[in-house]
Amino acid sequence: MTRIKFAAVVLAATSFAAGIALADGRPPTAEETSAISAALTKEGFTKWRKIEFDDGKWEVDDAIGADGKQYDVDLSAKDLSIIKKEIDHD
Repeated sequence: MTRIKFAAVVLAATSFAAGIALADGRPPTAEETSAISAALTKEGFTKWRKIEFDDGKWEVDDAIGADGKQYDVDLSAKDLSIIKKEIDHD
């Protein structure tokens, strides 16, 4: 393979990988929003600010728990179970 062809292949692969990375940080679809809202409500959360898919999981910002405290919550992309819940100090 010539150097020019090799460089073109590397450039194409790098561009493709960058495109995949850009898929993270996306908002949920209407269907996903409904399912995530149901999962959060089931866990006692009453409201939340922002939901986005990032790093292979759903990230929920400023979720208000049944205790009235504000949390940042991560949900599994597979089954929407809570994988991280920490008090938001912002």
